[in-house]
Amino acid sequence: MKRTTAIILTLGAASLTLAAMTQADQHPFSVHDMLAMDRIGDPHVSPDGHRIVFSRRSTDLEANRGRTDLWLVDTDGRNLRRLTSHPAGEWNARWASDGKTIWFLTSRSGSAQVWRIPVDGGEAEQFTDQPLDVGSLAVSPTGAHIAVSMEVFPDSDTPADTRKRLDEIEAKKSSGLVYDAIFVRHWDTWKDGRRAHVFVIPTTGEDNAEPIDVMKGMDADCPTKPFGGPEDYTFAPDGRAVVFTARDVGAEEPWSTDFDLYAAALDGSDRACITTANQAWDASPVFSPDGRWLAHLAMKRPRYEADRFRIVLRPWGGFPWAQKPPTESSPRVLTEEWDHSPGSITWSADGKTILATASNVGQRSLFAIDVQTGAAKTLVQQGNVGGVGIAGDRVVYGMDNLKSPVELYWTQLDGSAGGSITNLNSEEVSAAKMGDYEQFKFRGWNNETVYGYVVKPVDFDPSKKYPVAFLIHGGPQGSFGNHFHYRWNPQAYAGAGYAAVMVDFHGSTGYGQAFCDSIRGDWGGKPLEDLKKGLAFALNKYPWMDGDRVGALGASFGGYMINWIAGNWPDRFRCLINHDGNLDERMAYYDTEELWFPEWDHEGTPWDNPIGYEKHNPINFVKNWKTPMLVVHGALDYRVVDTQGISTFTALQRRGIPSKLLYFPDENHWVLTPANSILWHDTVIGWLDRWTKH
Repeated sequence: MKRTTAIILTLGAASLTLAAMTQADQHPFSVHDMLAMDRIGDPHVSPDGHRIVFSRRSTDLEANRGRTDLWLVDTDGRNLRRLTSHPAGEWNARWASDGKTIWFLTSRSGSAQVWRIPVDGGEAEQFTDQPLDVGSLAVSPTGAHIAVSMEVFPDSDTPADTRKRLDEIEAKKSSGLVYDAIFVRHWDTWKDGRRAHVFVIPTTGEDNAEPIDVMKGMDADCPTKPFGGPEDYTFAPDGRAVVFTARDVGAEEPWSTDFDLYAAALDGSDRACITTANQAWDASPVFSPDGRWLAHLAMKRPRYEADRFRIVLRPWGGFPWAQKPPTESSPRVLTEEWDHSPGSITWSADGKTILATASNVGQRSLFAIDVQTGAAKTLVQQGNVGGVGIAGDRVVYGMDNLKSPVELYWTQLDGSAGGSITNLNSEEVSAAKMGDYEQFKFRGWNNETVYGYVVKPVDFDPSKKYPVAFLIHGGPQGSFGNHFHYRWNPQAYAGAGYAAVMVDFHGSTGYGQAFCDSIRGDWGGKPLEDLKKGLAFALNKYPWMDGDRVGALGASFGGYMINWIAGNWPDRFRCLINHDGNLDERMAYYDTEELWFPEWDHEGTPWDNPIGYEKHNPINFVKNWKTPMLVVHGALDYRVVDTQGISTFTALQRRGIPSKLLYFPDENHWVLTPANSILWHDTVIGWLDRWTKH
């Protein structure tokens, strides 16, 4: 519920902000504030550049779920209004080519289908009525077609055939599943033979026309599993072809990162692989406005998921190929000399610039890349930028930081001016006391520069001594950057009276590819040294931190590191918290699903390079454990399986070390439902309080 208070209009913004908030109205930030804040995402600018449609997710604690509605706002921040408000929620909104209609997905009819709604008044109407859920949506620039994804058996002729087979399977009395290849399961889902395929549907003519599977027969997924979305496929500007990314490698799928780009005719009559020469990852196809170039992201090293993405430009001759197939066209690597790895790319309206987001020394910055020279200019340096769109000579984007969830902003393409568009969480942000933050740097492993962040406790008093929550990020090729996280938010610890310290150890992203690569074969080496030196530096730099009352906590690789610390730095911390972390690296190889990851980081398989799995294996040092530990795990975590957490808890209990297990039978590698998030935060902070405050 929104709080009642005095308000004023903020110049250039689309919402109301607080005029006054007395100290008595405020309270320390907690998980409840995090859940009360709306989550803004997926902004898309109208074809005329005047309006933005975006999703706004709120949390319904009583229903224990989130709900997403669609909203509109002018690019100058005016005329904010809700576009949809159905309890089922709406998502994946895309503008029609004429700018008068918005296409979107919703489960209003009982399954996820494509609907559309007039922008300037009128009711939403259902467009598709497929026998399967629609998973994602893209709209042709010509307006003549849409593309959607659906989960089908690759040898099915139609979605109806897949529906029939699913019904037959459901009617069987036996429940056994038979596999003749891996993946058996992936992320949080058991495989049943279906694949996500892209289908094309005309927007005019026959109602509910039969969709065309442009991936027919491919034993591959688009969107890619488990995190892909509509960014994985796109229409050519002339509306005659779809380009998509998929990994079609047969039995090698679990140890391959060879995602390729394919071009397919809309009627399914022709399909060609565009990137056969590259055996590494190709992703994010985006056409230039004039249709002459296809830009995409590409890695160079096969089987390495954290390799540097480069921006590649390919000539596009149309489909069917006007001159020669794109496999024979010479691609141009635009950013070979730019030591950043873009996460997204967007063309400017004139086609002279590509906007890219990339991790950048503890930020996710926005860059403008000159298409002719490859020269990069920083447009937005601070914060965590995403959801980039073009509105004439302006760039629209979403951004969050360590003290604010995502809001929408704009900047001139030349970086000369910028400002805010929305301020939708101003009331919640003002009501919750948050800790100030700053970045620091120190000399880590091999005397190399390493960066970190500190978030001060709320109501900070430099004359006091505060306990420390030492947060260790996952990945390991990840970062605890300037980002408002919804699972590992350092403000939750600042609100509970802790100083939060986060170190981007060797292996972290955003500090150059060599820094990221350096962790290979050295999980317990460089990162541990950086963590030791980083904590010592912070305690010395900030004398208000109490070095005798420190708890360390982390998830995924951070959870592995907690187990490694327990045996190799056992006297440093009052307590430890391990979320979804490996105990036995050798057995974890056989438990997990994406095998390319351990094979790269541990330099081979366990049978070809056993020392790669044993030299930094936490299970070999359990005899040194002595620090109290909370273990957290989810039953649906197939990346780090739950037996790793249970084994950790078993070792702690057998050794008589104070310990606790928090187990979620309905969560995966993350904790996603609101009630479970509250329990997680209460349990984690309660464990810290028990050992550092009493």
